[in-house]
Amino acid sequence: MSALGKVVRSGVGRRRVQSLVMALTTFAAVTSSVLSLGLLAAVQTPFEHAFKARNGAHLSVQFDGSKATAAQAAATAHAAGVTEASGPYPVTSALNTSFGTDCTANIAPGMPMAGRADQPVIATTRPDLAATSGLDHLALVDGRWPTTANEIVLASWDHHCADGSVVFDSLPGKPSFKVVGLANSLTDTATGFLTTDGFARMTAAGAKTDEQMLYRFAAAGTEADLTTDKQAIAAAAPAGSVESGQSYLAVEKQAVGSAKSFVPFLVVFGVLGLFLSVLIIAIVVSGAVVSGIRRIGILKSLGFTPWQVARAYAAQALIPATIGVVGGTLFGNLLAVPVLGKASKDLGAADTSLPVWVSLVVPIGTLVIVGVTALIPALRAGRMPAVQTLVVGRAPKAKRGQGAQRLASRLPLPRPMSLGLAQPFAKPGRAVLVGAAVLFGAVSVTFAVGLETAFTKYTDTDTSGFNAASMLVVPAGTPVGFHAPGGGPGVPHLDSTGVAAALASVPGTKAAFGWGDSGATVIGAPTGDYTKVDTTTGDLSWTNLGLVNGRWYQNPGEAVINDHLASAAGMHVGDTVTVEQDNKRLPLRIVGIDFDASSNGIVMTDSATFTAAGLTPYITQFNVQLADNVSGPDWSRSAAPALTPLHAEATPNSTHENITVLTMVALVATLTLMMIAVAALGVLNTVVQDTRERIHDLGIFKALGMTPKQTIAMVLTSVSLIGLFAGLIGVPIGMAVEKVTLTQMASAIGRNLPSSVTHVYTAGILLPLLAGGIAIALLGALLPAGWAARSRTATALRTE
Repeated sequence: MSALGKVVRSGVGRRRVQSLVMALTTFAAVTSSVLSLGLLAAVQTPFEHAFKARNGAHLSVQFDGSKATAAQAAATAHAAGVTEASGPYPVTSALNTSFGTDCTANIAPGMPMAGRADQPVIATTRPDLAATSGLDHLALVDGRWPTTANEIVLASWDHHCADGSVVFDSLPGKPSFKVVGLANSLTDTATGFLTTDGFARMTAAGAKTDEQMLYRFAAAGTEADLTTDKQAIAAAAPAGSVESGQSYLAVEKQAVGSAKSFVPFLVVFGVLGLFLSVLIIAIVVSGAVVSGIRRIGILKSLGFTPWQVARAYAAQALIPATIGVVGGTLFGNLLAVPVLGKASKDLGAADTSLPVWVSLVVPIGTLVIVGVTALIPALRAGRMPAVQTLVVGRAPKAKRGQGAQRLASRLPLPRPMSLGLAQPFAKPGRAVLVGAAVLFGAVSVTFAVGLETAFTKYTDTDTSGFNAASMLVVPAGTPVGFHAPGGGPGVPHLDSTGVAAALASVPGTKAAFGWGDSGATVIGAPTGDYTKVDTTTGDLSWTNLGLVNGRWYQNPGEAVINDHLASAAGMHVGDTVTVEQDNKRLPLRIVGIDFDASSNGIVMTDSATFTAAGLTPYITQFNVQLADNVSGPDWSRSAAPALTPLHAEATPNSTHENITVLTMVALVATLTLMMIAVAALGVLNTVVQDTRERIHDLGIFKALGMTPKQTIAMVLTSVSLIGLFAGLIGVPIGMAVEKVTLTQMASAIGRNLPSSVTHVYTAGILLPLLAGGIAIALLGALLPAGWAARSRTATALRTE
């Protein structure tokens, strides 16, 4: 090994704590950066490639067939801003379906799937379903394309009924089609694909035919652009004929929004980690230069050139940083697997790894930043004259900080504490570095606590509203946790009046309400959404279902929609949403927008509103809140005699954890712990360096009678004031960063969060956070304080 290599190895070995700090900071920074940049590229690139390869449409618009002819729809291809158009294609609105009688599978013993409701289907036909010209090339995923009027290809179909038939039971003719394959439109223009003759069968059975046009525009990069484009289409079409529209941006959010929601908070941790890395490396290398001035002089007297000295000190930082970079790259790729799993499934991709270029660019960029940061103080070491380095002392200038010491001595504090309070003023530059390390730690903790609290409140929505219940009452024989994919008469439902009366008579029932998917469809809902219409009966006030805007329905003809539908369809409080059941349409006035974690659109209204309009509400479940000290099993036994004659039974309420949120919580906790550890180790390194430089002073204090406890108090007090101010500054910064980050995360999934989720910093949370800076500072100073207390007086006095 060369002489330079021996110097580098010796320096790294002597500074094991500092090396650990540098490795951890770069590890945290690279882990977050690899994840954030990698996720953004990994989930965005496949969609963009698929959109380009399949010539996806920026916007699909459905025209009411009774208000616009095919020729009038085709004429909109010449509207302002349109660069390419395809269509018109005949299309239906969402039609309720059920499994055909040739499906022999069972949901549970004695519960055949045949005749049960399945998801609604939007059916269409094109001159050539397999065409690779025009917009929106359809992709055949499995099976084959239909060739006869009795066949259909669907976007999704239960594999238990492979080779079975789908029945459009909401149509008077109830036509049945053999499912011969699975296919999809990238931008969800339809979910069922027929031959021309097959679509004619559909219309003959009573399906209303609309016209669908697909467009590309010169400007379509933002929601605002697409809103303007849609307005141009509406202006070119007959008045009131535009029924619905589907934006490619909405589909993109649905496909990749979950993974992209990780990016904002990972970017924050990446930036914080990178700044901490730069700060810690600057502290460590500068400290190594200051504490090793005489060693530098010896190296120069042995013949080392200035450039060799600079390389030696820069390499002592690059070696542990390289270890942290390699570890962070591997860990970031490992953490990406569960995050990318859902996005890859949504896009039909098998790869759940990050792009290779991310694992190259981030580490190389980090090492460049680390190298430049370390080289600056290292070059200073190289420029020092050999004679000066051999004779210079290490004690601070005699006059610096004396005024602060005099002021501190007048405070009503024990002398060791007043000495500690004045100590930062002796070396203000070093105090600033300690404060910066604590500041980044305080920002990280405040940011993380806010996010964790928001995540907890977000998951609480999974146990509110339609999920709030001690017990559930469902049709007899329904498996626990089973939810039918569709609604309407194809799903077993309850006698709502009878069940409500029975529950009121059972002791221990505190409150109850019933609800169910009515099987109605929403006119104008985005074509890619499975938008359902739920009807309710009873009091929902105890369910804590939060509203983003407006109020709950109280009068006939009123409805509440969820935030997903409001965002996707551009609906607001005061607008009218029209639902349709069995060819009967019912306009409902939107009086509120609620928040839930559903990825589909929902319209909610009172069952009495349906009944008054001649529509049928189907109540499939009652949610029951039990009185205090009433057990579920005991209540079920007492309720059975009243429920059994109504073909109903009580089951426990089962909820499922939100895996995406749990993954976020684990990531935030892991990265925060690393940031706290790094900030504390940064303080530790600086205090160790300061203590070693002042060891002679400590020997004098001990000789004058300072006890080990007083020594610890002095060292801890020296960082407490810095920690207090850093915490007071860091908490507001952390709060601001959390607010911006949470907004960006919600935007990634197209949601508006209610105040119950976003308002997280209560007094009970803020007060401990304000003391967090002191805690981080004391945590970092505790070990060197113990070392200073254990140092022997004679040894300290001999050190110079």
